[in-house]
Amino acid sequence: MQRKVALRLSAASAAMAVAVGVGVVLSMPEASAATGTATGYATQNGGTTGGAGGQTVRATTGTAIHAALCGRASSSTPITIEVEGTINHANTAKVSGASCNTAAGVIELKQISNVTIVGVGGGAVFDQLGIHIREASNIVIQNVTVKNVKKSGSPTSNGGDAIGMESGVRNVWVDHVTLEASGGESEGYDGLFDMKDNTQYVTLSYSILRNSGRGGLVGSSESDLSNGYISYHHNRYENIDSRAPLLRGGTAHIYNNHYVSLNESGINSRAGARAKVDNNYFEDSKDVLGTFYTDAAGYWQVSGNVFDNVTWSTPGTDNKPAGPNPQSNTTVSIPYAYTLDSAACVPDVVSRTAGAGKGLQVSNGSCSVQSPTSTPTTPPTSSTPTPTPSPTSGPTQPSGTNLSLGAGADGSSKASGTSYGNVRDGDLSTYWSPAGSTGAISVKWGSATSVSKVDIREAAGSAGVIGAWKLVNGDTGAVLTSGSGAGVITFPRTSLSKVTFEITGATGTPKVAEFETYAQ
Repeated sequence: MQRKVALRLSAASAAMAVAVGVGVVLSMPEASAATGTATGYATQNGGTTGGAGGQTVRATTGTAIHAALCGRASSSTPITIEVEGTINHANTAKVSGASCNTAAGVIELKQISNVTIVGVGGGAVFDQLGIHIREASNIVIQNVTVKNVKKSGSPTSNGGDAIGMESGVRNVWVDHVTLEASGGESEGYDGLFDMKDNTQYVTLSYSILRNSGRGGLVGSSESDLSNGYISYHHNRYENIDSRAPLLRGGTAHIYNNHYVSLNESGINSRAGARAKVDNNYFEDSKDVLGTFYTDAAGYWQVSGNVFDNVTWSTPGTDNKPAGPNPQSNTTVSIPYAYTLDSAACVPDVVSRTAGAGKGLQVSNGSCSVQSPTSTPTTPPTSSTPTPTPSPTSGPTQPSGTNLSLGAGADGSSKASGTSYGNVRDGDLSTYWSPAGSTGAISVKWGSATSVSKVDIREAAGSAGVIGAWKLVNGDTGAVLTSGSGAGVITFPRTSLSKVTFEITGATGTPKVAEFETYAQ
């Protein structure tokens, strides 16, 4: 299946790949510094501004990018790195420092925050070199090309992903980039835009993904369900075999994208994922929406899409196409404001705006193109924002009945003078504590109960003590979501008889006064 991509590379695409690879500057509008403001889910959870308000530096090598990160006062000091030229293995070395954690042969944005990387001047090309975002937050990547990153053969970089995110990543905006390969897995390539292991609040906008076996995924396996809240808009997917994207759990908003030549499948919603699919244009493609290659169903809400010469396969146990007449099988609430272009004009708008070197132009929401608005000048108030996956613009006190009242409770340990039941008694003056800084507390019912929201409330005098945590389905062991800090936690509605709040990091001994649960 993956060889189709290599065979279908057009002569024009091949010529462009050769020209860029030897350092020829292709004709393109003059690239500009970071501009515009984040859109989609990247606007939630405190927002995404990257290095706004910090120092701006110029880099023409990968080593210089790493040196800029390592030269900051701290790992969270805002910085904008303007990149021009070709970044490759030969000019990308590891740089050490207290404010960075880099590696050779990959652009490493690891254990850092508040960073913008933007292509300027004649453009920035990351040639066979991937961008790896790990344990990081508030990252902007704009106006760059990443091409031919391999996971096998030579040279290899970033596991074969053009841009890959994993391990507690929060708030990333990738905008006006071009991500491309020259084949599929059998040719040594993997995904163009991958997210796994607890990555949340990401937007991919005005970008081109092409000539790859795999467009991208959310979740590395059916058990990696800690990712979500991803927006994809005004992107062009072209000559992709599958994963446009693949969603395992979580929530995605997919709108105003142009899909051309999806060879095997497109949006693959599975393992409980929920996708809102609005006003996209699907062209000359196969099985552009559904659940594929698994019996673990996913869900979608569809409206306003155009299906132009799209074919659909016959349904089977592991193959459930949404077509030929796609209908919604769920509803998805979107917490941010957005304006939809008509699907009929999406091919034109996307062709004029998507990808690196397009002058960072955007749609005005009425099928016309305009310059973006200015970049914010200050970073978010918190460099490691607390996840608040909520259908509103910020955390709000849940409404409805607290299902914990009258339920049971248990935990991994308890401090002297406290009991498990104190987390479900409605009394904020009583609390549960683990024996140390970590531990788990559960609420349980005699029969399956639908839950979609939890409110963890700390006792007076201990606010802010709880650090990293994960919320676990006590029936299956699956991670419902994870994050940092107490407060309101929202996740896809799940039927279970036990839900566990597992504290994996804290600044002292946590005191959980109430573990409230709600159906909505």
